[in-house]
Amino acid sequence: MLLLLVSVFLLHLMIIIFLIISTANNVWWTTNDYGKDIWRKCFYNNGTCTSVNYPGLDESLQAIQACMVLAVIFSCCGLCVFICQLFALKKGNRFIFTGVFQLLACLCTVIAASIYTIYFNQNQKEGWYGSSYVLTWLCFPLSLISGIMYTILRKRE
Repeated sequence: MLLLLVSVFLLHLMIIIFLIISTANNVWWTTNDYGKDIWRKCFYNNGTCTSVNYPGLDESLQAIQACMVLAVIFSCCGLCVFICQLFALKKGNRFIFTGVFQLLACLCTVIAASIYTIYFNQNQKEGWYGSSYVLTWLCFPLSLISGIMYTILRKRE
């Protein structure tokens, strides 16, 4: 049982790290000349980055930003609730609140990645999706599995 709790905790911690990296890193879309994320556009000049903010953020980009920040917050709250429930929960009860927070993080992650996929970089022939975009899509099934595991998991001795 201890091994299962430790593995679930480490999975949750890994998801939080991946979410923070994918939210903050500048590689959602990249080409040889520039890289874009959900916050700014970075032009590469001789190995240095010249940052340019998006002029007039539209609603879809703000929705992506909000969903990614909410995913990080929900996942962090879920980890805190898991630690509290680990010590305060009665024997035989489930980690329902932790699972709900993790499933909310999963929902926010898939919404952000879906909006970015639908509305951005559709007509661009040059470039490719970057590591932050891939990490975001990786966080979706991991947080879904984690959320389901938390709702099934019972506290034992």
